[in-house]
Amino acid sequence: MAVVTDTAGDVRDGEALDLARLDPWLKQHVPGLVGIPKVTQYAGGASNWTYRLQYDTHDLILRRPPAGTKARSAHDMGREFRIQQALQPVFPLVPAMLVHCDDESVIGAEFYVMQRLEGIILRKHLPRGLELTPEQVRTLCTNMLDTLVALHRIDVDAAGLAQLGKGAGYAQRQVEGWIVRYEKARTWNVPRSRGIAAWLRANIPADGRSCVVHNDFRFDNLVLDAQDPTRVIGVLDWELATIGDPLMDLGNTIAYWVQADDDSIMRKLRRQPTDLPGMLTRREAVDYYCAQMGIAPGNWTFYEVQGLFRISAIAQQIYYRYHHKQTNNPAFRHFWLFVHYLHWRCRRLILQHARQHEAATA
Repeated sequence: MAVVTDTAGDVRDGEALDLARLDPWLKQHVPGLVGIPKVTQYAGGASNWTYRLQYDTHDLILRRPPAGTKARSAHDMGREFRIQQALQPVFPLVPAMLVHCDDESVIGAEFYVMQRLEGIILRKHLPRGLELTPEQVRTLCTNMLDTLVALHRIDVDAAGLAQLGKGAGYAQRQVEGWIVRYEKARTWNVPRSRGIAAWLRANIPADGRSCVVHNDFRFDNLVLDAQDPTRVIGVLDWELATIGDPLMDLGNTIAYWVQADDDSIMRKLRRQPTDLPGMLTRREAVDYYCAQMGIAPGNWTFYEVQGLFRISAIAQQIYYRYHHKQTNNPAFRHFWLFVHYLHWRCRRLILQHARQHEAATA
């Protein structure tokens, strides 16, 4: 059976593109487009909306922000477009950027268009027709981590990418930023979690190594070779990329990592196949990455808690839009429950860290 590569589905209700305005605009700005595009939409994204436009001559991807309230600095299509343009010469796994549009009259929002990469994107389960041995799964896992290492090893100054960051204080900005975003998006049915916020603020690491960080690096943002599904051929979704602490990037990745021996609620949250036989555990993945980078994990609990709290803030921002009827996607209905669970995991990690510290100093 042939492996099914990543495909889009029907456009969700209320999220259709205005082709009468979009098609002529694209034909004016992307040379060689022929025909009227078939438009489909990817269901995986809970943040920006992502569409496939299949012309007779081109296979394109269009990304735009969601409707409704959003963080002031989030969903910046122009920034995401420019980051990928700048990265592509030194990190060829970035897709080819074609055009950016800041004229919201075209489709009702800013957007950009890029070339589609044909390949496999792993989601909760392996796609139909794909079977991997435990040895292949391990190779896939280490190749994924090696891709993150390659990104983090880019010489920021030599590549002219220093302007992507804001300088010193990255960890503090991230902690404060996600706390504020969570508080602004909080609804009556989720916890305040002031204790988690206070612990994060008290444990912010000092400025250290800086590099290009993706900030949402996970399996469903990677494109795999259909002929060799252990090989990464593309990295997608650069919305949150900047210059920052590589361990915080790794912490964000590990926060999504659901193991086969996790509890039932955590397994229900799984959105990528990190529970397959042969997959590294979270601890093994951290150890592998740190060995490849030649760095120590430091206070790893901070990075793990920050990653989980960040996911809770993202989930709450999405739920906020559903709660206030700014989206009717039923997949978001129970995100408030996920927020409770993620905060429970944060508190448990903080307690374990305190107990380990007490035992070490006794």
